[in-house]
Amino acid sequence: MGQVLRETDAGVLLLTLNRPERNNAWTIEMEHEYFEALAQAAADAEVRAIVVTGTGKSFCPGLDMQILAESGATGKPLTDQPRRPMTFARSVPKPVIAAINGACAGIGMVQACSADLRFVARGAKLATSFARRGLPAENALAWILPRLVGTGAAMDLLLSGRTLQAEEAAGIGLAERLCEPETVVADAIEYAKDLAAHCSPRAMAAIKRQVWQDWEGTAEQSRQTSLALMEALRSEMKEGSASFVEKRPPAFPGLSVTLVEERTTRSDYPA
Repeated sequence: MGQVLRETDAGVLLLTLNRPERNNAWTIEMEHEYFEALAQAAADAEVRAIVVTGTGKSFCPGLDMQILAESGATGKPLTDQPRRPMTFARSVPKPVIAAINGACAGIGMVQACSADLRFVARGAKLATSFARRGLPAENALAWILPRLVGTGAAMDLLLSGRTLQAEEAAGIGLAERLCEPETVVADAIEYAKDLAAHCSPRAMAAIKRQVWQDWEGTAEQSRQTSLALMEALRSEMKEGSASFVEKRPPAFPGLSVTLVEERTTRSDYPA
């Protein structure tokens, strides 16, 4: 059994980080399996939305400290192979929803923040942790967090590395849904199934790209981009309007995209 489980139903791919004996702590093998599953989902027209969670009562508490200790003792890198960026989920042109069922820190927090939405279970604890390990804000989290929660809250979470409860995460906008522990995955899947059934995959891909890329431009550039996308999505708009008028479910085609990837070298990582 792999370190990432896959299950598809009604257009939704459920990915489960699966190392319960180590609370789903991150490994290079898990990294490869998770990112490969995301890449394959991007190319699979049957997959319209993705949910990621963890086995048991933990999401992902970060890099497995045993592996890090072994690497530190031997001086060897975690891997000699090039690696995808830790923010790889952001490049997937389909909605990625993190169902945070428990402890989420370090690389686990990076994965949660790289998702498009976060559903968090009551009782779950989240932390950046980096400053408490002598590390900077890794993997673009210094860019992502302010856009999710604002500059002040991002500074607090990054400078202190403190633990915050699920309720606070929802209160500051880090989590979009606060769920009961026994329903957090089901709630995320239900939401994802609604996207799969009623939303255009091409439109969702465009919106995801707009939301992230328009931060770097002006309001007028954003407006011009939307006009160009409206023209490109003319067939989607036609079906969306027709299904509304005819009071029927839309029949949007699936989306298959082969990602053009740039892998980073091992020197880009401190471990």
